[in-house]
Order: sequence, then structure tokens, then C-alpha cells
Amino acid sequence: MRRFAFIEPPDLAAATEALARGAGKAAILAGGLDLLGEMKDRIIEPAAVVNLKTVRGLDAIRFEPDGSLRIGALATLASVAAHPRLGREYPAVAQAAQSVGSVEIRNVGTVGGNLCQRPRCWYYRSPLHKCLKKGGDVCFTTVGQSRYHAILGGGPSYIVHPSDLAPALIACDARITVVGPDGTKDLPLEQFYVLPSVRLDHETILKPGEIVTEVSLPASASADGGTRSRFLKFREKDSFDFALVSVAVALRLQGNSCSAARVVLGGVAPTPWRSKEAESAIVDRSIGPRSAAKAAAAALADASPMSHNEYKIPLARTLITRALLETADQGTGLAPS
Repeated sequence: MRRFAFIEPPDLAAATEALARGAGKAAILAGGLDLLGEMKDRIIEPAAVVNLKTVRGLDAIRFEPDGSLRIGALATLASVAAHPRLGREYPAVAQAAQSVGSVEIRNVGTVGGNLCQRPRCWYYRSPLHKCLKKGGDVCFTTVGQSRYHAILGGGPSYIVHPSDLAPALIACDARITVVGPDGTKDLPLEQFYVLPSVRLDHETILKPGEIVTEVSLPASASADGGTRSRFLKFREKDSFDFALVSVAVALRLQGNSCSAARVVLGGVAPTPWRSKEAESAIVDRSIGPRSAAKAAAAALADASPMSHNEYKIPLARTLITRALLETADQGTGLAPS
């Protein structure tokens, strides 16, 4: 790890100024789990690290008078998973937070860090491979081992987005706030992420000097029993691991008929992958085994597996079907899986 300046700004203005002054050579420290790993492996070598923990108020979780929810970027995953009202009204979000890593990781890892973490691809993480994401000429997945890589939206890089929280938040219609030298941006979280075909050097719209400050969710309609959500994750290790496939579902139900739906996949694409095909297949229909299976098939109709990851197609179909049926039948408050 090379030497770097450690900056502790008193407020957001000072933090964005320090990052902008770094001209792309400064990095943000939140929980530090992803950043320190990259630095130790010399994947990145920032000249300065800006510690956001000195900026007060970024760890808040609060409900507004209108029922909407705001989650600060420095709120820990453990605090999100354990928040009673959040868990009742946005169960998929609490379940996703609970599924991340281990207890120790959730106690340190932050919402902003989880949403902005870099790819886990072994070629990207290897200091021995100068892959396409690191300025090289080839995505080694196309000629090497592709077991954990994209089956949707890939090319020219075939990374998958590693966040568990992002699919659940997008399913619950979250927005994200970004502060930078040019002011404040507020946009749907779904629009925060970009495919490698749009931007190869990064997975988000963030520019030098910009900081994620909070995520907001609209007031939940779960109080009347009409809106339900669910997050499911399949991983190789039961203890803790990144998702091979995950799915977040949010449904607006009238009886067993679905009037609105969001279906978002993780572990299958370079971004959290919202399947409007699956949503269209279940809206204005009763949810049962046949309609759920039809929606799952629609979600994977355009999948393009690589040499070693075709297994993700039936796995994703199964998780989507299960998530839809469990959400329709059992409602909110399910334990994470």
C-alpha cells in the first residue's frame, strides 16, 4: 500500500472540496471494507483518503411526517437490518441488509459503501491481470473462467454488481442523493448505475468530488396490507458470501391480484437488473404458480450465458418464482434467506 494523505473534513462542503482537489486521485472512506481491500491489493493507489465519518448526521435513519424514509449513507447495514419500523414497512430492504456478509461486516459496512462497492470479479481484483476495467485490452472472462459473471447486460465487461441492498432498494422505488462541486442531485437509484457499454471505468454516474449522502424511499403502503416486498439470495456458502443470484420483489396487491410490481435481480448483470418483462407478465393478473413461472421465464428470456455460468438461468427463474409466490401468499415480515 502506497503512502497517502488522510483527510478528516468537518462537513460535506470540505469533503467534496478535498475530493475535487484530488482530481480523481482521492478516495472516499466510509466503512472501509471495500476500499482497504482494493488498496492492499494495489488495485487503486489514491493520493488522499477522505474520511466521511467526521461529517455529522450521515448515519441517520429517520421517518418523515409524511411517512417517507431517509437513510443516511453512513448508516450501518446492521442498523438498517435491525430497525423495527423499517423492517415492517420495507421488509425486502431489511432482509437484504441482513443477508450481507457476517455480523462483523454488517456492524462496519455502510449503506453508501454497499451501494458503491466495486466489482468482485477475480480478474479485476487480481493484481496480476490488467483487465478491461483497469485499462487493459481484454475482459479475461471472455477467455477464462466465467462462473460468477453476467448473463444479462454484459459487454464489453462481464462483471456483476455485488450489492445486495441495491436490488431491494430499487424494488422499493428508492431515490439517491449525491452532493458535489456542482450542487445536489436527486435521482432514482435505478439511474445511479450504468452498464460497461456506457461507462467502462466505473459502475455509477459519480464524478470526482461527488459523494452519496442518503437514500430515500416513498411512504410505504404496507400499513393497509396492499404493498408487500421480499428479498431472496442464493450463495455458495451459507455462512456469508456474495450472491450467485438474488431477487427483490415489491408487489401492490388487491386480494391476490397484482396491480403494480417491481422485480429486480442481483448477481446476474453489471448493474442491479430490473426486469420490466417479469413485471409486465404479472401486473393485472392473479399470482399463482403458473403466472409466477411465466414472469420468471420472461425475466431470463434474453439471457446470454457464458461458458461456465448457464446455471444462473434456472437458478434465477426459481428464485423469482419463489419470491413472487412467497410475497403474494405470506406478505411482509419474512425472515431473510
